[in-house]
Amino acid sequence: MTMLTVRPETGRIHSPRFSNLIENIFESDFPTFFNNEFLKNTAPSVNIKETKEAYNIEVSAPGFSKESFNVKVEDSLLTISGEAKEEKLEEGERFTRKEFVQSTFKRSFTLPKTIVADKIGAAYENGILKVTLPKMEEAKAKGTIEVKIS
Repeated sequence: MTMLTVRPETGRIHSPRFSNLIENIFESDFPTFFNNEFLKNTAPSVNIKETKEAYNIEVSAPGFSKESFNVKVEDSLLTISGEAKEEKLEEGERFTRKEFVQSTFKRSFTLPKTIVADKIGAAYENGILKVTLPKMEEAKAKGTIEVKIS
């Protein structure tokens, strides 16, 4: 007879043999999708919004510090990169499991000619890097103009 138990934290019934099988699969190198190498090289998600005054790029990068970002403009190419470094262990500390990873990313965007490159600004707040790309005066919409049809 097989004993089934209920895990209080999940409320799900599980078999000890099945539970061990699942844990062994996820702790092995079988699913390379979950491998740390995959997590180290993924690029963060980006939102780009256009307003009358500027383009706003939002880069989702939690776990980074303000100092770990590098934002450059070369010719008409905006490059945003970042590197989150691992903290060093103190004397006598060791991990029994380590899932935090050191990650780096690099994203590049071709800028339209209507951007004022020397006035690009950036701020990092709550895990989101916000890059503001101001538009030239000529590129800003002047409002709606009604055209009469003759």
